[in-house]
Amino acid sequence: MTSAVPRLVIAAPSSGSGKTTVATGLMAAFAARGLAVSPHKVGPDYIDPGYHALATGRVGRNLDAYLCGTELVAPLFLNGARGCDIAVVEGVMGLYDGAAGEGELASTAQVAKLLGAPVVLVVDASSQARSVAALVHGFVSWDPEVRVGGVILNKVGSDRHEALLREATDSVGVPVLGVLRRARQVSTPSRHLGLVPVAERGTEAVEAVEAMTALVADGCDLEALVGLARAAGPLPGGFAPWTPGPAPTHHPARSDKRSPLRVAVAGGAAFTFSYAEHTELLAAAGAEVVTFDPLRDEELPEGTAGLVVGGGFPEVYAAELSANEPLRKAVAELALSGAPVAAECAGLLYLCRELDGLPMCGVLDASARMSERLTLGYRDAVAVSDSALAAAGTRMRGHEFHRTAVEPGAGAAPAWGMRAPERRVEGFVERGVHASYLHTHWASEPGVARRFVERCRTS
Repeated sequence: MTSAVPRLVIAAPSSGSGKTTVATGLMAAFAARGLAVSPHKVGPDYIDPGYHALATGRVGRNLDAYLCGTELVAPLFLNGARGCDIAVVEGVMGLYDGAAGEGELASTAQVAKLLGAPVVLVVDASSQARSVAALVHGFVSWDPEVRVGGVILNKVGSDRHEALLREATDSVGVPVLGVLRRARQVSTPSRHLGLVPVAERGTEAVEAVEAMTALVADGCDLEALVGLARAAGPLPGGFAPWTPGPAPTHHPARSDKRSPLRVAVAGGAAFTFSYAEHTELLAAAGAEVVTFDPLRDEELPEGTAGLVVGGGFPEVYAAELSANEPLRKAVAELALSGAPVAAECAGLLYLCRELDGLPMCGVLDASARMSERLTLGYRDAVAVSDSALAAAGTRMRGHEFHRTAVEPGAGAAPAWGMRAPERRVEGFVERGVHASYLHTHWASEPGVARRFVERCRTS
């Protein structure tokens, strides 16, 4: 029964405690035992799900109570967990950290409660001994509705250190389900926006996941962890799995030679930020989704009627993107024709005249550059201009995460009006183009995908 899928939430007292190592290693270790593992990530993070997918062979999916609303967390989870034997959910930040100023909203603790899932707390024990008992006791007792089913002690220095930690943790009554030694820590490279994505690392990413798997398999009680997951029981609330909508039985007839209707989606190493539900919603709305790589492909897919360029790291690949002049011209010609183009963050930069002085597509009269300032946080937004993506007045929640700045020219209307945490307008709407820094999750407002495909059909 899908609603009773065994499940665990991997959480920690703070960022940097080792959640990604433990969650990814655990997913791969379960998969190596022949279990079909459903991987999930709390929050808007795009990078960790790439490692999860590598570990499990399944698409990594996000569970974000701010972007999608609390009512969609369980349905999205159940959709990802279809046909799986066990699900592992990696938390975000510290267990009780969520959207700033919004209480528990979007925290790992809230998602664990919405899923009725036991929590495994990963504790960085490198600089403590008996004090670990006070820390674990605090996290266990803070919210009685959050069930901490066990602890994994990370960065343990020696047998003596382990013995002291186990003795302290026993006094709290929380079982130790794993001990990972400091000398065997897995190093995963990072840069200005977090871990380096899987798509950029190739065999190095595979080797990193193998190292995480070995570390977790050797140091954790996998049988006890599976048992804890199986004891979770049915999800609360009686939710059904989310679905993007009925699969189309045919592609609507078109008056031109571009049938069937194709939506090109940018991929490759430069554009790795995407939610799986977006392409599923586009397909359910009647589109044939075709992925292309702006670093390698010199043409858009044949018959492209609309274009989606999501997030990623174009600033890292600015020279290569600029050097692909044939594709830049093709993107500009498609946009100039009035075809729908949806661009988020990295996609916005790619559509500008230039990025750090290097020519980009020139679709927008704007210049982009790297910045020292990190822009980060959830946003409450409303569409202020009619576009191919959203009608004016459409309210959506999103997330900004970038170290770049865009200096706009003239002509385009703004895309979004930010309602919180500050009031301002942002983005560009011009012809069929909707470009913005704001990352949104279309499952929260499925009408945007249907609207986009309909505009592709009629443009």
